[in-house]
Amino acid sequence: MNKNKKIAPWIIVCLSIGIVGVVIYKILISGFSREIQEEEIPESVEETYDYQLTLTDYMEQPAIRLDTYREPVKVKGIYVSGWKAGDRRYMDDLIQLVNETELNAMVIDVKDDNGYVTYQTEAPVAKSIGAAQEHIQDIHELMDKLRENNIFPIARIVVFKDPYLPEKRPDLALKNPDGTVFREKGGRGSAWVNPYYKEVWDYVIEIAKDAARVGFKEIQFDYIRFATAKGIRHVDYGLIAKEKDKVEIIDEFIQYAVEELKPLGVFVSADVFGTIITSKIDADIVGQDYAGMSKHLDYICPMVYPSHYSIGSFGIRDRHPDWYPYEVLYQSMLASNKKLNEIPEGKSRAIVRPWLQAFTASYLRFPNYQVYGGKQIREQIQGVYDAGLEEWILWNASNNYFKDGLLQE
Repeated sequence: MNKNKKIAPWIIVCLSIGIVGVVIYKILISGFSREIQEEEIPESVEETYDYQLTLTDYMEQPAIRLDTYREPVKVKGIYVSGWKAGDRRYMDDLIQLVNETELNAMVIDVKDDNGYVTYQTEAPVAKSIGAAQEHIQDIHELMDKLRENNIFPIARIVVFKDPYLPEKRPDLALKNPDGTVFREKGGRGSAWVNPYYKEVWDYVIEIAKDAARVGFKEIQFDYIRFATAKGIRHVDYGLIAKEKDKVEIIDEFIQYAVEELKPLGVFVSADVFGTIITSKIDADIVGQDYAGMSKHLDYICPMVYPSHYSIGSFGIRDRHPDWYPYEVLYQSMLASNKKLNEIPEGKSRAIVRPWLQAFTASYLRFPNYQVYGGKQIREQIQGVYDAGLEEWILWNASNNYFKDGLLQE
């Protein structure tokens, strides 16, 4: 009898533990399982495809308030490709450069010019079609390292230039009159997706939302424009193009993207051609209205590389503007200020953060170019400051940056 009395309590304890375990298991399952339910979208073409580009329950706003971590930074940044961001040794060198100079930010490829996502994204459609290439093996490790070094992380997302997506969904690509996919360079270059298709918008925004989820504080859209390659005037954009022009559709995409991303607490910016500041013709061709876009964005980033202007620009007539880095940046930013003054006082207006040339434009051929080093970079930075602006980013496609020209910390 005494022995049985000693055993009974242990039996009760074991049963209790088992019951508690089952309850906890059910809570965990209900709390972490994610059912991805696709929205019903009317088919816009006769063919059906395995990949439906829709926003899903996965992309709903998190319960926590991410805007708690929104801290504006006066960016002095550099561009970093996905390949280089995934190379620990190379990134250590770039982080050291940032720590030893006035630099404080990196614009890192998340969706690159080839249409690939550079890390193992959880964006459902990009993941399902194999768009993730994992140039960056451990995105969380990278984000932790940037945070530890007080480096502001900006996600570069290439929008409408996308050679990969048309391989999986050719119906979303720009098309030639004969129905084939339009490609740059006479059919040998990159494909583009149709900016008029909302499915494309949702695909891009899914990727942007995932970038915010892993810790990027700003989403920067690049190639947020129409293609300009030879033969583009023959492309058929569909019936909707007769209702809305290029400028209207780019403006609508920006508004939609901002509405979707703002709840996640990230800043939204866009790269634009520098020439659209002063040329309405260029603005209409690419669909980028400088003042119009600035009404919705947090930052607008004109690519005002001296090498991209022609003789005669800003009154420069004796040599190619590549030889006048200070004058080009100063004059273009004054023009930017004037253009944005068209926005009524009190209305939302983007901060201007220009891209600066940190490369040598040898393709211009001598004597139209000069070697760009620290002197030329510093002259551009000074041009930005003298025009009353405070932020800038350096562009070098190979990510070869040097201390020369940058203030030391």
